[in-house]
Amino acid sequence: MTTLFEATGTGDDVNRPLADRLRPARLEEVVGQDHLLDAGAPLKRMLDAGWLASIIFWGPPGSGKTTIARLLAKEVDMHFEQISAVFSGVADLRKAFDAAKMRRQNGKKTLLFVDEIHRFNRSQQDGFLPYVEDGTITLVGATTENPSFELNGALLSRCQVLVLNRHDEASLRVLMDRAAALEGRDVPLNEEAKTALVQLADGDGRFFLNMMEAVFHSGEGTLDVEGLSKVISKRAPAYDKDRDGHYNLISALHKSMRGSDVDAALYWFSRMMDGGEDPLYIARRLVRFAVEDIGMADPNALVQANAAKDAYQFLGSPEGDLAIAQSVIYLATAPKSNAAYRAFSGSKSAARKHGSHMPPKHILNAPTGMMKDMGYGKDYAYDHNAEDGFSGQNYFPDEMKREQYYSPVERGFERDIRKRLEYWARLRAERQAGKTEK
Repeated sequence: MTTLFEATGTGDDVNRPLADRLRPARLEEVVGQDHLLDAGAPLKRMLDAGWLASIIFWGPPGSGKTTIARLLAKEVDMHFEQISAVFSGVADLRKAFDAAKMRRQNGKKTLLFVDEIHRFNRSQQDGFLPYVEDGTITLVGATTENPSFELNGALLSRCQVLVLNRHDEASLRVLMDRAAALEGRDVPLNEEAKTALVQLADGDGRFFLNMMEAVFHSGEGTLDVEGLSKVISKRAPAYDKDRDGHYNLISALHKSMRGSDVDAALYWFSRMMDGGEDPLYIARRLVRFAVEDIGMADPNALVQANAAKDAYQFLGSPEGDLAIAQSVIYLATAPKSNAAYRAFSGSKSAARKHGSHMPPKHILNAPTGMMKDMGYGKDYAYDHNAEDGFSGQNYFPDEMKREQYYSPVERGFERDIRKRLEYWARLRAERQAGKTEK
């Protein structure tokens, strides 16, 4: 039986990288993806039924997409053909399809594995459709990006999207033990350094094994955390400023502030900054948050968010970073209300619904005699001259009934506004009732 360490070649080939030598030979040896491979899981059900659908693997780097695809081909006795969308074009695709047709005529099916499939443009993705539909190929695509955004709907409808998880500490510890067994010696790290190595991997199994290889070849004896830092370099954060990482983290920051979790908000802010995000992009989101999620519950929130943006533009990094962090703290701990947001949305809908009604004539100016004769400005009540500084007149179009768009919450400054609105509503009703009696 093929052993774990003989999956892709000669077991004693020490010149091959550790990650390659440790590549699983059977699906049972894959770690970290039990939700796909355990009994009753999607891939296991397909294999038990003796068939394989076209699949899109969506997962982070180093999660095992290529390895699983290769092992699936072996399980269902298909020819494994691999191309990369980074290096391949139309000619390469045509060549792969033609070869698959020939194999099919000879009774051999083809699993075409396309790495970074999201890199193909829309027309290239459409090129897969007839070959997937007629069974010339079983397509297995791999992507680190959200397929919903990056792949054609037509292609997605013909494939199952399966999500691979980043490696957790448990699965990385399994890889560590396997590496030690393959090397025939203990990992030259103390327990604290092992934990640090797991954390540095950031869920990437391939990067983890590359670091393990550096540790095994360090020749420094058993390393502590400080010694480990001299042997390996820190992994760059998994963050792509124009793709999923960007949108996932800004969403996490926004929702953490909305949930008034200041510590989580600071964490996601720091993750974005550590990943190289443009601080002004974050500052713009904070300004938006101030008006969308806090609004009149704390009108000073908008002032604070704008001040942070101005301070950063004045100071730059790293000094200005603190101004944005302070704004994150202020917004996360401020009372929340989306009443202004909902009021604006409601008023926009009403404006579209009711069309171009004229304002009531009594609130229109009458700069000409003709306009006075038409009733412009007639019976206008100047609020400053009215009792309590409030006339209670109607300011909606005559053709419309009065509508309420703004309903402040019982939090922060809006609590006081709510009391004012209730007071004015009571006065308005009294004034309108008085007019009716007259």
